[in-house]
Amino acid sequence: MSEHFSPFSKEELMPKPEMLEIKKQKGELFIGIPKETCLEEKRVCLTPDAVAALTTHGHRVVVESEAGKLSNFEDVAYSNAGAKISYSTEDVFACNIILKIEPPSLKEIEMMNPQSVLISALQIKTQQKEYFEALANKRVTALAFDFIKDEHGLYPIVKSLSEIAGIASILVASELMSNRNNGNGLILGNITGVPPSEVVIFGAGTVGEFAARSALGLGASVKVFDNSLTKLRDLQHKLGQQIYTSTIQPKYVQKALMCCDIAIGAIRGKSRSPVVVTEEMVQQMKSGAIIVDVSIDRGGCFETSEVTTHSKPTFIKHEVIHYCVPNIPSQYARTATLSISNILTPYLLNIGEEGGIENAIRFDKSLQKGMYFYHGILTNKLVADWFNLPFRDINLLLF
Repeated sequence: MSEHFSPFSKEELMPKPEMLEIKKQKGELFIGIPKETCLEEKRVCLTPDAVAALTTHGHRVVVESEAGKLSNFEDVAYSNAGAKISYSTEDVFACNIILKIEPPSLKEIEMMNPQSVLISALQIKTQQKEYFEALANKRVTALAFDFIKDEHGLYPIVKSLSEIAGIASILVASELMSNRNNGNGLILGNITGVPPSEVVIFGAGTVGEFAARSALGLGASVKVFDNSLTKLRDLQHKLGQQIYTSTIQPKYVQKALMCCDIAIGAIRGKSRSPVVVTEEMVQQMKSGAIIVDVSIDRGGCFETSEVTTHSKPTFIKHEVIHYCVPNIPSQYARTATLSISNILTPYLLNIGEEGGIENAIRFDKSLQKGMYFYHGILTNKLVADWFNLPFRDINLLLF
């Protein structure tokens, strides 16, 4: 019998294991960056360098003309980075992904295409129910960058902006102390032979830490009050030196305020900031002393605080100068923009590498934390409870 020869080897005839994993296909992002229209908002989400990083990876970016002007980023810089400059707001909102600092207005939501992706701040305390209903009607997938929590359990953009606010609070107060601004004429520093200026800080979180760092760096004497001993202990460790710390007790608070030149409010409560300084305590402060209430966006922790603006930032009450601007980082728009851009860009590049937002949110828990709408379905329980809206768990929708 003749031997039969097969054109295939034994190895080729053996059954092969089934290939179940599908190779990820890199996706092209179509990003729109509109000009901010909210009062006194000067920041923009991405710098020209960040845009260049995105366009180099094959993504398309449309920037509305003068979107970066107030942060000192010109249109030509974005154009050189590979972005398309548009003079039409509608064209920008026609992109698949919209990047904004402030949440879009109802008019801006109307310009968005159905099934778009929105990445912006949420600012839940300033929103109305109609805002969420409009996003639901457009079936938008929305991420709040102030809700994004990284693998270390931190909110990277909130922390970064808090660092800016803490440093800025001391810089603002230092300028307000000058005679030109009706202050007491003291310099915030330690001059040989002159007693150092005294700074009281309420809150030992990120804002309080960076306010304390800045004040100590200038040579001021610093006292920090917080009801969390753990936070006070951590602050001492981070600063690397012993400073006066105390829990918030009226007797010690009043004594510290009577001697201080600057008081910084940096306490954040769950719903609103607790009032830890009464009007009577403010009345006993030195004439020309400065109050900078960084917590004003949550109601303020000084009883005498009232919301002010960047154009009219101060008022005087009981001979004490009050600075109560809610959006302090916007006054340092370029620094704030660089910070936000540096945090958002890796997320955007990763979304592109994963083939789009759908795949990215499946495997990136930090993006899941920031998501509050998935194709028009509300996925954030805090928002649902606050506005009495129906809610679905994001994990049940993704898997």
